[in-house]
Amino acid sequence: MTATTLRVGNFSGFYGDRFDALREMLTGGEVDVLTGDYLAELTMLILARDRLKDPSGGYARTFLRQLEDTLGLAHERGVRIVTNAGGLNPAGLADAVRALAARLGIPVRVAHVEGDDLTARYPGSLAAHAYLGGFGIAACLREGADIVVTGRVTDAALVTGPAAAHFGWTPADHDRLAGAVVAGHVLECGAQATGGNYAFFGEHPRGDLRRPGFPLAEVHADGSSVITKHPGTGGFVDVGTVTAQLLYETGGARYAGPDVTARLDTVRLTQDGPDRVRVEGVRGEAPPPTLKVGLNRLGGFRNEVVFVLTGLGIEAKADLVQEQMGEALAKSPPAEIRWDLVRTDRPDAPTQETASALLRLVVRDPSQEKAGRVLGAAAVELALASCPGFHVMAPPGKGSPYGVFEDVYVPQGDVDHVAVLHDGRRAPVDAPHDTAVIDDVPEPELPDPPTEGPTTRAPLGLLAGARSGDKGGNANVGVWVRSDDAWRWLAHELTVERFRTLIPEARELPVTRHVLPRLRALNFVVEGILGEGVAAQARFDPQAKALGEWLRSRHLDIPEALL
Repeated sequence: MTATTLRVGNFSGFYGDRFDALREMLTGGEVDVLTGDYLAELTMLILARDRLKDPSGGYARTFLRQLEDTLGLAHERGVRIVTNAGGLNPAGLADAVRALAARLGIPVRVAHVEGDDLTARYPGSLAAHAYLGGFGIAACLREGADIVVTGRVTDAALVTGPAAAHFGWTPADHDRLAGAVVAGHVLECGAQATGGNYAFFGEHPRGDLRRPGFPLAEVHADGSSVITKHPGTGGFVDVGTVTAQLLYETGGARYAGPDVTARLDTVRLTQDGPDRVRVEGVRGEAPPPTLKVGLNRLGGFRNEVVFVLTGLGIEAKADLVQEQMGEALAKSPPAEIRWDLVRTDRPDAPTQETASALLRLVVRDPSQEKAGRVLGAAAVELALASCPGFHVMAPPGKGSPYGVFEDVYVPQGDVDHVAVLHDGRRAPVDAPHDTAVIDDVPEPELPDPPTEGPTTRAPLGLLAGARSGDKGGNANVGVWVRSDDAWRWLAHELTVERFRTLIPEARELPVTRHVLPRLRALNFVVEGILGEGVAAQARFDPQAKALGEWLRSRHLDIPEALL
């Protein structure tokens, strides 16, 4: 690779991703830096609970096991590794990596980044961590680190840090940094950029998708990049897979981070050959004056029981069970009770399972007693005294603790961002001097609507792709199409009002539509649909992973010329 190109790969999109990916990326082709993203809102809560049991823990132990048989290979090939696997204890993981390297006799230089942990400032929280930028990582790499371990940084920082170090970028290089942010956002979720979880997967040979390869970004000195993957690996990279990942867990046209605000409405994507997508034209603006801080705290205790209702009179049976449970729980009612009847049954069913519906009861309460023993006794005592065919999927347990996530913001200068270099020196990272309050970009002028013609009632997904995800209690649904004609129709048809009609859960919630013409995409943000975040499990799909697929399955009138 030339000095004007930095080849950055990803080997982990979450805590639990493919274990062999680090070795695959080291052996599959050329790469300069490998990044591993292990952290999510739920992961921080899991690591916080782990550290309560063992104060020396709090990091992703999987990363250490992955290094066990790949550290020597990375050292031989001169590949640097940057990861946020440090979680709540980056110093602890850095020490563990050093101990591993010493045991294996491999001379690697390990540095880490700290300063994100603000838990002491928020009494009652299990974890409170600021989302740091990439310049602490850059400082570690510039001083010769082979492995850099961080705690909570933005996902894109795993790419902006190495790029800033390689190309000598400063905080004033907004456009270049913004380009690296976009590349980092595409890489951060691993195989989601190479065909994983892709809306139009059925258009590609099934064998290509059984084991998608992990993505790479060839980052250039001007901030542009090419998204690709190692030759011969599964999956595929095209404008659609990159568009889908760009829309994942984002909001408006301004994608704000601690280093820069990237303008997603300036991104240009072009196919640059098989499994190669060029990303260019990204404009950057000054970052906001504040840092996001993710707070995780214990919300109480949660329990559930699923009643199986079979055959005739499903709704009457559900009414009886709810009345009986209501009476039993009335003596010591939990703080929150939620019922959902899921009609998985069908008439004249050929199997007992397909003749059955599921009645799901979820309770929450600050008291484990009310969420556990009280619910269990009430459910079990109905065994011989309820509707015909009564049984449950499993008896209720003791009630398990659930977490609540919320975000707050602090001035960038209030956080002590520090690069702890491989030789032990501590290098403070200055907060950016140039900042700007983030405002929404006004909706751009829409294209002319398509000419009227015959329509067909059909699923939206025949025409449009979608990808959805969670941000705290909110969800986003990005929707895109692949032709200018389809874009003219989508931009006018899929309004907020139409979205609320298609997704009834959103009817009473704030919904914001963001228009991204260069991507032929709309991004909808639905506030509050996930309650208090994924750990609270407020809905059937607590991370809104399939919300976009539900939207694609809904029917509306589509011009026949587009189908």
